[in-house]
Amino acid sequence: MWPMSSILSVERLTKTYRSGLQALKGIDLEIRRGEIFALLGPNGAGKTTLISIICGIVTPSAGSVRVDGQDIAREYRAVRSRIGLVPQELSVYSFEAVEANVSFSRGLFGRAPDPAYIEKLLRDLSLWDRRADRIMTLSGGMKRRVMIAKALAHEPELLFLDEPTAGVDVELRRDMWALVRSLRDRGVTIILTTHYINEAEEMADRVGVINKGELILVEDKFELMKKLGRKQLSVHLLEPMHAVPAQLGAWNLSLHDGGRELRFSFDASAEGLDVPALLKRLGELGIAFYDLNTRQSSLEDIFVSLVSERKAVS
Repeated sequence: MWPMSSILSVERLTKTYRSGLQALKGIDLEIRRGEIFALLGPNGAGKTTLISIICGIVTPSAGSVRVDGQDIAREYRAVRSRIGLVPQELSVYSFEAVEANVSFSRGLFGRAPDPAYIEKLLRDLSLWDRRADRIMTLSGGMKRRVMIAKALAHEPELLFLDEPTAGVDVELRRDMWALVRSLRDRGVTIILTTHYINEAEEMADRVGVINKGELILVEDKFELMKKLGRKQLSVHLLEPMHAVPAQLGAWNLSLHDGGRELRFSFDASAEGLDVPALLKRLGELGIAFYDLNTRQSSLEDIFVSLVSERKAVS
């Protein structure tokens, strides 16, 4: 049954290339309307293959893709007109002017001309002052902006950003995330792949982790960090230790910085041997410290841990 809250449904999607490489292995995925979904995975995990199949660029070996109930294979033109794609590679017509190129992309999807919308889009991407320039004269970062404008020219409901900020300047990254937030506020659903996990942590509502063609986890970002994230307490000692005292054995502490730092890793939601109890015990043992701080596991820590666990199992 088609979930009313979903805009994209991927079922049992498999892709095996002629070389024998199985790029995708039975992927099932539901994307909610209006969310920002981050797809994380190492190089070669299957991220780009998955996006390419959803966008109708690559043919799957098995499985189905539906956008708002429409099948990408049977209703390709209708589905593709609802999708915008910013691929990793720069692919623009170099001899055309910026505004003409973006307007042409809108027409390709059967949308009526709308100069006011194109102007706003180019202004949002800091391209309006370069609208008459031929694309071949632009920097790599400006060409990336043109690609984003082209992907948005036909006002898609579903936008794919495949490693959109790889190799671009900080200014473009900032402008693009501001645009992404405004698009989401207008109801556009956004799926992004990125190597900048801190961006996924900041931007995404949900996170999927793909590795070796398998979708190993899909979770709400905050729930994921709550379930798998850990905190680390660092206690900076006044006097260095040669070993952790036996009386502190219950906390499974480790020594660092030449014996000057005690570290305690713990589940933030765990009961029992908590931080106050540890600090009280340090006082009872006469162990003096001058500073302490805590650090929450980041999404990157969790991602690395998940992928490492999979490697160990395989």
